[in-house]
Amino acid sequence: MYVCNVNYFTLIKETIMLKEVLKSIIISQQEWLAKEEREIPREHFDELKSLTPFGYILTGVRRSGKSTLMKQLMRHHGSVNYFNFEDSRAAGFEVNDFLIVEELFAEVMGMGTPQMMFFDEIQNVSGWERYVRNAIDRKKTVVITGSNARLLSRELGTKLTGRHLDFEVFPFSYNEFLRYFNLQAGSQSFSSFISKGGFPEFLNMGKKEMLSTLVSDILIRDIFTRYNLRNQEVYRMIVQFLLSNTGKEVSFNKIKNTFEIGSASSVMEFMNYLIDAYLIFLIPRYATSLKAQAKNPRKVYGIDQGLVNFSSVSGSPDLGRLLENTVYLYLRRSQKEIWYFKGKKECDFICREGKNKYSAIQVTWQLGLQNEKREIEGLLEAMNLLNLTEGTIITFDQEDKVVKNGKTIMLIPGWKWMR
Repeated sequence: MYVCNVNYFTLIKETIMLKEVLKSIIISQQEWLAKEEREIPREHFDELKSLTPFGYILTGVRRSGKSTLMKQLMRHHGSVNYFNFEDSRAAGFEVNDFLIVEELFAEVMGMGTPQMMFFDEIQNVSGWERYVRNAIDRKKTVVITGSNARLLSRELGTKLTGRHLDFEVFPFSYNEFLRYFNLQAGSQSFSSFISKGGFPEFLNMGKKEMLSTLVSDILIRDIFTRYNLRNQEVYRMIVQFLLSNTGKEVSFNKIKNTFEIGSASSVMEFMNYLIDAYLIFLIPRYATSLKAQAKNPRKVYGIDQGLVNFSSVSGSPDLGRLLENTVYLYLRRSQKEIWYFKGKKECDFICREGKNKYSAIQVTWQLGLQNEKREIEGLLEAMNLLNLTEGTIITFDQEDKVVKNGKTIMLIPGWKWMR
């Protein structure tokens, strides 16, 4: 007598249903790909014009333009094999389902076996790195995006060593801002950039509520849900505090005491989550000893000066602080090592390219009688420590040259320096 294997047929039915769901996702996401949007080529586009069978990883804060860059690459390479894991229908997607998606790409697109594939927010899938490695071994080109630096780097380091290239995608730089609005470099456009920042969607729509929603999305999707955090309102207040105090030293213990969090280690862990989600950055105080660097307070900066401006709890914007955050982001994009200096005086940034190429940079909105002595002496102290003969003061729109104690200090408007 023939015995029906219920489990077998249930599995077949579930597989068919899964394929239908995934197929509907792929088809609906093709509509987004076909949609015309206001955009400019992003700064990494030229680096990614020639894609070979390899892994290409685009990381960055949410809504910084990773998906748009991916869309631009797809158009350039004539590929539409795209899947976005932020789609709620993709909940429960497992690593074995990638092969079903490959089959569906071939079926839906009618272009044969896919050789180039694009996956958005792939960190939502547990074990994704095993599939990507397998795909690369099969001579596929895989481009992925993700909004969490640590989750991606951990898997990349163990499974994809030597098989991938990383690209960080930030909100618009000043040069991209100029191209987006077809503006000329100068104090007027630079003032607008400092105030509005570079989130493309916000610049397109102009609604400040979008920045508030962005912070909330990062906290809920990338932190609260992922790490099962309680006391969410307190953590929101800490984020508000950090974004309102960019360019200032922060102490885990002081934050713990101010917001009555259980321990300094809990604060440190939460701030690491914020860093992984690209919402904030912490830079150490310069010291020749790594131990001393670890013990000293760090300075905090935000992912975007427009977001910092929006998040400020004060009535009027602190323009010098916004300029300093803007300068930090320019330096951060350049992949330099960055510290701040604090001796008898202070200097905003010490940077290092390579092993021994140092520079010292001070940032002030305007140099005048009230702050000239402080700013120059802080810069000179850092220059003397590093044996530098030249230093830089970035201003809003002031240009000059100062020679002091045999050392040259160049005052450069931020908009010229960033060009």
